[in-house]
This record gives sequence, C-alpha cells and structure tokens, in this order.
Amino acid sequence: MKRILKAIAALLILAACILGVLVGWFIHFGKTRFIRQPLPAGSVSVPTERTIPWNETSVFRDQIIQEWADKDLPDWQTEGKVAAPRRILAKLAVGKDIQACNDYLCHQTPWAICGSTWPGNPKGDYDFTLLVLSAILYHFGDDPEILYPETVDHLLNVLLVEEGADPTIYVPNSRGFIRDTENHLLMTEGSRYLKNRWLSLHGNEDPKYDNVANGLQEWMLGFLDELARGGFYEFNSIPYMGYTLSGLLNLEAFADEPVRTAARGLLDRLNWEYAVGSLSLRRFSPFRRQPEKAKLTGLASDYNTAMVTVWMSLYPDSNLHFANYAGSNHALFAAMAPYRLADKTAQWIEAKPRDYFVQIGHGPGAAPECYCGGPGYLLSGGGVNRHPISLLICRPITLILDDGAMELEEVFHMSGPGIDWRKWNSTGVCRNFACAAGPVHTPEGWSPEASDQDWAVYRGTETMCFAVHSEPELGLLVLYHGQTPEEILRSIQRHNPDVSKLRRAFKKSETEHWTYNVRAPRNQWVIESINGKPTNRDHDTWPLMEGEM
Repeated sequence: MKRILKAIAALLILAACILGVLVGWFIHFGKTRFIRQPLPAGSVSVPTERTIPWNETSVFRDQIIQEWADKDLPDWQTEGKVAAPRRILAKLAVGKDIQACNDYLCHQTPWAICGSTWPGNPKGDYDFTLLVLSAILYHFGDDPEILYPETVDHLLNVLLVEEGADPTIYVPNSRGFIRDTENHLLMTEGSRYLKNRWLSLHGNEDPKYDNVANGLQEWMLGFLDELARGGFYEFNSIPYMGYTLSGLLNLEAFADEPVRTAARGLLDRLNWEYAVGSLSLRRFSPFRRQPEKAKLTGLASDYNTAMVTVWMSLYPDSNLHFANYAGSNHALFAAMAPYRLADKTAQWIEAKPRDYFVQIGHGPGAAPECYCGGPGYLLSGGGVNRHPISLLICRPITLILDDGAMELEEVFHMSGPGIDWRKWNSTGVCRNFACAAGPVHTPEGWSPEASDQDWAVYRGTETMCFAVHSEPELGLLVLYHGQTPEEILRSIQRHNPDVSKLRRAFKKSETEHWTYNVRAPRNQWVIESINGKPTNRDHDTWPLMEGEM
C-alpha cells in the first residue's frame, strides 16, 4: 500500500512539474508571440514613388461592389461579423436601399465584444464589424442624404463601442498573459482611433477624444513601427491577412498624419512582398495561421490576391486576367479604399521586367520566404514549420509559369520527406535552383524536350528551360537561360557524372554550383554554399528583404 501511495505521489509531483513548465511556457509564449524583434531592412528597398494615372473605376471593381449591394440585408446577430456591414457599405456606395440601410443600422446593437474568440471569451470578434462600420462612417457620415444624422448618432453612441485613450492589447479574459493578434489590434484600435478623430473633427472638445493628447496616437505609431521594423507575425496569413490589410487601409484613408503615412508604408511593404512572391496574380507562399488551411491548393487562395486584383484592374491597360480570386469581402474593402499601389510594385505585378532572387526574413522562430523569378516564371520556397505551436504552414516548393495554371497539381512542385508538411524544410530555393527531400511532381500533359534516365528538361518560357531530377527522397529543379534543352542535358551530364553526389551537390557550370542538405534542421536554410561560398543558413537573422533585383 505504501508503495502505491509513493508511486501516486511521485506521479502527482511529476504532473505538477510538467503543468508548471507548460503554464510558464504558455505565459511566456502568449506575451511574446506577437511581438516582433527588429530586423535589418536588407538590400531591397520598398518602392514608394507614385506617378501612375490610375483609372477611377473598372468593370471588375464595379462588379464587386454591385454584387455585394444586390444582396439582401441579413440577420445582424448571426451575420454581423462579415456579411451585414459589407452589404450596407456596398449599398450606400451605389445608392441602393438607402432608407432600408439607415433603418437597419438604427435598430442594431453590438452582437459581441472585441478581441479574439476563445473559450474564455466565447463571444468575441466584434472588431470585425467595427472595421466596416468605421469605413461607413467616414465614407458617408458627412452626407446626410446617404447616412442620416440619426444613423450617424447611433453609430457613434451605440455601435462603435471603442473610444478614448486605453488600447486593449491583450486577449479578453486572458489576465494580461496573451497579446491579441495583429489583425485584431489593427481593427479594434483602428476603430477607437478613428471614432476619436471623428468626434474631435466634428466639434467634441473632450480631451479623451484627442488622439495626440490622450496618447493613443503615440501608441498607434509605436505599434505600426514595431510591424515596420520587425515584419508581421501573421505573414501571408490565411485567413487573417485580409483583415490586417483592411485595418491598414482604414488608417491610410482616414487617419491624421503621421499615422496615415505609417500605415501606407506597411501597405507598400506587404504589397511589394506580394509583387516579388507572385506571378500573374498567383502565388503559393508559406504562411502563419491557421493549420487547417494547409490543405488549400489554389494558387489564388490568399486574400492579398483579392485586393491586388482589384487594384490591378484599375492599372492603365493591364493585361492581367481578373476572374480568379478568393475573398470577395476583402476585394470589396479594396474597391472602396483610396489606396493605390506604388509604381514599381504595380509594374512588377503586371509583368516581371527581369530575373531576380529575394529572401524575406520573419525573425526568430519563424520561417523565411525565398523567391527566384523573372519574365514568365516564379520559383517559390514553401518555408518550414518550426514546431507544432509555431503555427507556421510549410508548403511545397513550386514553379509557377505563365500558363494559366490555378491549382497546385497543375504546376511542378516538390516537398518532403513524406506527406506530413510539419516535417518538411521547404526553404531549398536560391537563384536558378531548388531542392527538396522528396520527388518532383510533374503536371499532367508535360513532356520533356530532352531526357535521360536521371534528368528531364522542359521548356518553361521562350528563353528559360528547366531541368528536373526526381527520386523518392530527392528532388532537384534547375533553371537555365538562353540554352536549348539538348545543350542543357549535355551540360548536366558533363558536370555531374556521378549521380550519387546529387544528394549533396549540383554543378551547373564551372562557375555556378551549389551544395545543400535537404534534411537540414528546421532552423537552417537548406542551401549550404553557392559557388563555393558558405551561405548564412540561420534564417532567423535574415533581413526583412535581401536579394539581387
């Protein structure tokens, strides 16, 4: 009996120790996971110059707004997060059902509270509604023929619940242990800031609504600067990046200087990263949150694409195709916002003018992005999952071409080992070369123009061909410019006579060669050396954007 009691006591002590470690780690992780450490800017600057004479409207933009305007007003309590406020925004924009929209708004009350939803706060996410209500106020609040004075009063006194000086930084009911996410902070605090500003501009002299005097502007600028210097924790997030961008669009449109300028700088960075990491409004980048979204295989499934598609529809004489995108709610927000892309960003989204390679760092404990692109092609690295709670979604390395492909199965891609993305290190991309610990998937309908038992050479564009080596635990994809498939195959055979050495090294020419470890630890870049020079494999230290443009 004493032995049993001792054993039970020992198990209880062990369980208590484990619980203590987990709670301590959870508290530390909760406090720090969304705080970005400053990173070097890197050699690739973010374009900001704007001279393009953008079109005022487009068929695509108008269609997005009209589609939302034509929908019936839904139940506020169940559809107040996304559908209801956006339908009102669109209806007011086209002058449809004005009376009904005003009556509808005046009869509503908040359906939840702000902040992340979790078991301790089961009725959260009201900040998603505030995001759109703030836009409605600023777009139409000074036009009493569209948004009636009594509706404006109801918005300010009942529906727009955040005001004053104190930002809500932590998740509700988390005891100050868990900082709320970037998208929630931008929506909640953006709404607080904009309500204060509206009241001040319209004659309310209460100092709690003065964003400078009450300190809220200083906090907002600090938060935006943290994102500017450290990048976004929720980078490329599916589904949250659309809400992050929307929060910034509100600030860029309606805030005072210098908040407006800071918000525009972040929008410019995010859209420049999109430009170098996409081709013809398609991309397949690694992202953070949510793991269940790892199964998405569409090349236009992220919500930045929805917004960029709207903006590029306004680009003079664009040749892009605008039919394929996900996230019409985010497309609507972009359609209503005055923000436009910087010149160079728009030009690189429209068509890549030259070959390039860039690395995007996301700081300690995160995953990097690697892109090799040029006219008509994009080689895209899929990142790496650091550990289960890192919320990093690793994706296959992809070669996207200007061939209209919209699904992963339609493009050359590789990953591994195995099929569990949590075990991959898909960072093995550099200029003109990619490798992974698994085979290369060849899409249906592709036939090589030159091949032997180890290699297949395909034509990607008029001036670019690519060679593929594929075996169960090794995939290689090499880009060649200005050579025929036959010349490429002979060069590969001459420079790589021992196929077994391909597991660690590939030689493209006397001056261009790589070594790599496709089983590299998760905190290391797969590429070990380039042309005989060791690489910086510690991608936790990579700048915000480094590369050769």
